[in-house]
Order: sequence, then C-alpha cells, then structure tokens
Amino acid sequence: MIKNKFVVGLTGGIGSGKTTIANLFAEYGIDLVDADVIAREVVSISSDGLKAITEHFGKAILLVDGSLDRAALRAQVFNNPQQRLWLNNLLHPMIRHQMLSQVQASTSAYVIMVAPLLFENHLDSLVNTTLVVDIAPELQISRTIQRDGVSKQQVEHILASQMTRERRVAQADNIIDNQGENELLRSQVLRLHQQYLQQAADLETDLND
Repeated sequence: MIKNKFVVGLTGGIGSGKTTIANLFAEYGIDLVDADVIAREVVSISSDGLKAITEHFGKAILLVDGSLDRAALRAQVFNNPQQRLWLNNLLHPMIRHQMLSQVQASTSAYVIMVAPLLFENHLDSLVNTTLVVDIAPELQISRTIQRDGVSKQQVEHILASQMTRERRVAQADNIIDNQGENELLRSQVLRLHQQYLQQAADLETDLND
C-alpha cells in the first residue's frame, strides 16, 4: 500500500468499460494512473524496455519506423510460456515502478489506478480499495468485437486467459454495473466518488493523529 495516498484499484475484464468509468472519475478532477498507457510507454522507441526486447527477440519484432511490432511480439510469446515469462519478468517491474511514481506525483484527493490485471498481477496490494466494472461475458464479447474489429474466437481466448467474472467480483470491495443506461452509470460513479473522498479524508486524519 502506498503511504500518504488513497488509491482505488479499478479493474474489469476486457470490454467491460474500464476507460469509460475512469474518465467519469476524471471529470471530478481525479488523477488516473493507467497500466495500459504505461505498458505502451515502457516499450516506446528508444526506451530501455524496447532495447531489451530487441536484444532478446531480434529486430524482426520492430516495424519500419523502429517501433515495436506488437503482432510480431505476440506471435513470439503466444504459445511459448517460457518466452512469455521472460517478457513479463522484464516489463512488469518497469510498469509497476512507473505506476508508483505517477501515484506519488498525483495531487488529487485520491487516485484511480486502472489495471486490467489488478488481481492477477497482485497490484491490489498497492491500493486501499478495489473497484470492479462488471458486465456479462456475452456483452464483453460483443463490445470488444465492435470496438477492436477482432473475431469472437480471439475475444473468447482473451476471456479464458483472464480471471473469471465470479472470482473478480468476489475480490472486489466495490462493483459498478456497466450494463444499464449512462445516467445510471454516472450516479454510481458519483456515489463512489463521494465515498472515496470521505475514505481519503479519514486516511489523512489517521496519518495525522
């Protein structure tokens, strides 16, 4: 857990609407620390992450402009647990370090840490409370196909690799149901925003006592 900061770990399966929810909190002036954004930054051109990946896999995983060819990298690790473990061991500490740095630099009343694999990668140990965005699997599939233009089979494969809906919900401190109307969503976010403001204030009081 991060000292002097009240951190909300926001997670949910693919296509659940994590970004939508995070942006609603941002409308209240809350800082967002997004694991997916940081994951792209740590393998950007001239980064230490990309240099290490290129040394390990060769220049075939680079595009013409020198940036990472994500499809080529996925092909390298897709059915190779050993290579996937190597990649995770390289990137996860880098991503974790950047997330912690951004949380410490935050100036809002509390911080939202957006992490698709919050529980799987044990990032929940860094936060004060967890918030799961929950929708039915069939809705996850249809939304992801529509958003990413991928096949149903690809989405089902990703779903199978993620924590089950039941386990994720069981571990959540708070849950947002993202299956209804937009106004219902906003009211849920407002209620939680007020709750987190109070919890952050309580934490500050405890630290100052």
